[in-house]
Amino acid sequence: MKLPILFITAAALIAQGPAITRTVVQRQDISYPGREAVVARVEIVPGGYAGRHSHPGEEISYVTEGELELLIDGQPPRNIKAGESFIIPGGSVHNGHNKGSVPVKFVGVYLIEKGNPLTNPAP
Repeated sequence: MKLPILFITAAALIAQGPAITRTVVQRQDISYPGREAVVARVEIVPGGYAGRHSHPGEEISYVTEGELELLIDGQPPRNIKAGESFIIPGGSVHNGHNKGSVPVKFVGVYLIEKGNPLTNPAP
């Protein structure tokens, strides 16, 4: 039983820069064929960037601490504070920046294509 949890945790830490940590809390099939839901705790260090990336499905997130500057290609920057949420359409290239002096923490729910990585790096 402990091996799958270890594998999920290790997979959750792949493809992340040193400024961001994503810890998968749950991953489960959903009723929409070919999709799964992934729930993760996400943290970006002060001054850090998540790195430009996309997801193979929607991201729905809720900021619990700090303030996040959300940078989605083709859109103006948006500041999201603790207690606020954001939704990123699947495949949209985006980045998160913590301009503050405390870590930004949020809960991310990803409704992604099953069998794909959670994130895809973008140039």
